[in-house]
Amino acid sequence: MARGPVTLDSAALDRDPSRQVGALRELWPYLRPYRGMMAGAFAALVLTATVSLVLPLAVRRVVDNFNSESLYLLDQYFAAALGIAALLAVGTGLRYALVTRLGERVVADIRKSIFGRVIGLSPAFYETTMTGEVLSRITTDTTLIQSVIGSSVSVALRNVLILVGGMVLMLVTSAKLTGLALLIVPLVVVPILTLGRRLRHLSRANQDWIAASSGNASEALLSVQTVQAFTHEALSRAAFDRVTEESYRSALSRITTRALMTAIVIFLVFGGVVGVLWIGAQDVRAGQMSSGALVQFVIYAVMVSGAVAALSEIWGELQRAAGATERLVELLTVTDTVLDPARPIDPPLPMRGEITFDNVSFFYPSRPGVAALDHVSLSIRPGETVALVGPSGAGKSTIIQMIQRFYDPASGQVRLDGVGLKDMARAAFRRSVALVPQDPVIFAATARENIRFGWPEAPDDEVEEAARAAAADAFIRNLPEGYDSPLGERGVMLSGGQKQRIAIARAILRDAPVLLLDEATSALDAESERLVQDAIDLLAEGRTTVIVAHRLATVKKADRIIVMDEGRIVAEGSHDELVAEGGLYARLARLQFTDGSGV
Repeated sequence: MARGPVTLDSAALDRDPSRQVGALRELWPYLRPYRGMMAGAFAALVLTATVSLVLPLAVRRVVDNFNSESLYLLDQYFAAALGIAALLAVGTGLRYALVTRLGERVVADIRKSIFGRVIGLSPAFYETTMTGEVLSRITTDTTLIQSVIGSSVSVALRNVLILVGGMVLMLVTSAKLTGLALLIVPLVVVPILTLGRRLRHLSRANQDWIAASSGNASEALLSVQTVQAFTHEALSRAAFDRVTEESYRSALSRITTRALMTAIVIFLVFGGVVGVLWIGAQDVRAGQMSSGALVQFVIYAVMVSGAVAALSEIWGELQRAAGATERLVELLTVTDTVLDPARPIDPPLPMRGEITFDNVSFFYPSRPGVAALDHVSLSIRPGETVALVGPSGAGKSTIIQMIQRFYDPASGQVRLDGVGLKDMARAAFRRSVALVPQDPVIFAATARENIRFGWPEAPDDEVEEAARAAAADAFIRNLPEGYDSPLGERGVMLSGGQKQRIAIARAILRDAPVLLLDEATSALDAESERLVQDAIDLLAEGRTTVIVAHRLATVKKADRIIVMDEGRIVAEGSHDELVAEGGLYARLARLQFTDGSGV
């Protein structure tokens, strides 16, 4: 089902109708490891269906011998009926336990598989896909599949067995009445096929609108402070209400269609059964069949008609699950634009940190007509500190992203210690890179765990040493539980500067030969900036350091300054050399580094 890079959130609401329930075959790889559990559930299912079909035979014997003078024989029939009921209860309980466990296990595996897939997709995927859409698929869609595997499929199989077995036993009981009952089948099949096709499409559309609603809510809640700061609550509510109402209207169409299909099928089935039984009653009065035989036929007819009605409802569930399966498979099979090579080359060890851009051009997927990098050639020596400066949108942060291979160049090559990034596994060379982003990410974990994110196995003393080096130790110890204090979702307990220092401590702990600083001191006050700058200067010794910065203190200390504009390198040199040249750097220096009157 892979169709190349997929823009899930925009394509979700405008796609072809869902395939038929055959899409559920995609779940087989997740079911295969639990064949033993499936076999046990199927055996319990066959047992309960068989017992259900035997029960009317016992009832017939009781009815036909109700006026018998032999009490012992009547007691035996009642005892047999009771034993059958007990067997049915045990088999049903066993079937429920096995299929429910199977559903939970399979869905857990699917969720792990999908999360493992999407967590490794390159940022290009998330440029065109809302996170809420992905989360909806992992939660809502997998819940649908859990319902189907843990309930609907087994119920469907049980009803199929009862339908087939019941029809055979109806035929044995009365071929005449069974033949009349079969005349109803074509009338029942037509609405199932016609309305079922529409139901498939509506079910898929409904799931897509639910995902769109989740994406809208996720985006607003993740930016709740910005929403409130700009008094955008009413508009955000209106946008969410609009998408949610569309989801409701879509669900209403699905519910109406399914209700109509169910009503038509049940009326046709039970109306037909009533007609057939009326004929059977005439045969009993005429002495052509016994009362017990008619009762037996009635029970089988009710069981068969109930099975048909149940299958018509389950068919709708299976179609919804088929749509959900398609959506999940899209995530599992979406083609990423950044892939590890089939036979990756090991990074050079020890890593020296030489970075080379060889005539690199790059376009962001969301802006294919604008070059973020335009034939950039750059060589950074091992241990050199290079500052990237230029106006917003010049390509500075893009350089940082290309070094981490978040994207691949449209042309040219990026190399680390002479080896192309495309030739190495991403996880292998990224271990040699530490990043401090402009907008630091703080996880809903403790301060210690947030710093340890840079090196998961780090002992506590090294975590605290990294925090001291980043000037973060003092404020961390002032938290209610010190290093073990939860920082809240996205670090809501911290100021911007404190978040930045946690991120710097994380990079210090990683102790990588390549250090990337994207406006790493932008959110710090003067005192904290001085402390952190001292830590960065110490950390940068012997490491290749690439800094995106605007502050004079940071830029002037760099071994070399690269000036960028519109995706191109327009000048490079030391601070004094570039100021003497005039041009863009000198203008930026006057505007950003001083009061605008001089440098």
